[in-house]
Amino acid sequence: MMRVKQLFETSPPIEDVPEAVREALMPLKLASRIRPGENVAISAGSRGIANIAIIIKSIIEQLKATGARPFIVPAMGSHGGATPEGQVDILRRFGITEENMGVPIKASMDVIQVGETLGFPVYIDKFASEADHVVVVARVKPQTGFKVEIGSGIHKMMAIGLGKQKGALTYHRAMIHYGYTRVIQNVGREVSKKAKIAFALGIVENAYGQTARIEGVLPEEMEQKEKELLSLAKSWMMKLPFNEIDLLIVDEIGKNISGDGMDTPIIGRFTDPLDQDLGPKITRIIVLDLTGETYGNAVGIGMADFTTKRVVEKMDRQATYVNALTGVAPEVAKIPPYFDTDQEAIDTALDTIGLIQREATKVIRIKNTRVLREVQVSEAYMPLLKGRKDLVQLDEPRELQFDQYGKLPPFEPLEV
Repeated sequence: MMRVKQLFETSPPIEDVPEAVREALMPLKLASRIRPGENVAISAGSRGIANIAIIIKSIIEQLKATGARPFIVPAMGSHGGATPEGQVDILRRFGITEENMGVPIKASMDVIQVGETLGFPVYIDKFASEADHVVVVARVKPQTGFKVEIGSGIHKMMAIGLGKQKGALTYHRAMIHYGYTRVIQNVGREVSKKAKIAFALGIVENAYGQTARIEGVLPEEMEQKEKELLSLAKSWMMKLPFNEIDLLIVDEIGKNISGDGMDTPIIGRFTDPLDQDLGPKITRIIVLDLTGETYGNAVGIGMADFTTKRVVEKMDRQATYVNALTGVAPEVAKIPPYFDTDQEAIDTALDTIGLIQREATKVIRIKNTRVLREVQVSEAYMPLLKGRKDLVQLDEPRELQFDQYGKLPPFEPLEV
């Protein structure tokens, strides 16, 4: 295996995030929309969004400047074990606390029905429903489907995030009949009409996971703006350096990496049949560990072909099952064959890729699907490196080194 650095064509990061938030909100004329003394609920999700604490703090400062009284509501469906305490703890890990933000955090799993669409009820967080205004904060990116025009973003936050577990379960059940896009769009429209949405803040990250675009969005332009931001996010997103892969070794998965533990557009394993011709063709995927920030939630492990004993031991079955079943996707919680050591798991995976000699096997190792600037690739890819201006070989091939317990040292990219 050898280290390779990928050079992506992408947007530079925003240098002054608070100023970018201020500029994004300026055209919305907040003072004409929000009166002094009015309560404003700000959604805060469970994704590992770059600069999220700074972004929410900056929104709070802009709202306070109008005389409003903002507060934060956890908006993360069933995450955190579907408990208020668990969701507050997730926010704490991101630096979003009452002390740091200077406003209350009101956490509850209670919801209020605000409307109906396609024959099923539409819910919103109880505290958000009681506020004079609601502000939706969301990163826009592809998630479960690549061809959809509404991915993971503003509409999903209004539906799955603010709908808490009850809403998330209802909408995922409805998706079985109506599909992801139709449900998310219709729920988002109903929430936008009935839940006093003041504005949304759409965030797009560049290929390196850095904040690259911040845009204020009014309720009447949410659909069009989100489609534009999603198109931008797709053009900037990272990818694996090669499309033909015999074995992909993923050091860690977790909810802080993706709602599915691993980003489906990157690994090429989609839930939507329309997307099956996209992404790389990977014969086998092995997952070695869970991130600490996922709190034992192993959703996404079902997309792997093999894993390790330590993943299974770290797995919080309750948190994983609640999340998977709320999403009406029990398959993402299925545990694949697992082994005591990394070495045994990798050897077994290599035995299932066909009539390919070990030295000719095309293997890629990554830290996780959000850290792809630097990866490890097997020497079988060496001839393919020639002529690739977007790839830089950083060292010479060397055998994977396992410790005395058959464990691989963590893959820590020099640049993330």
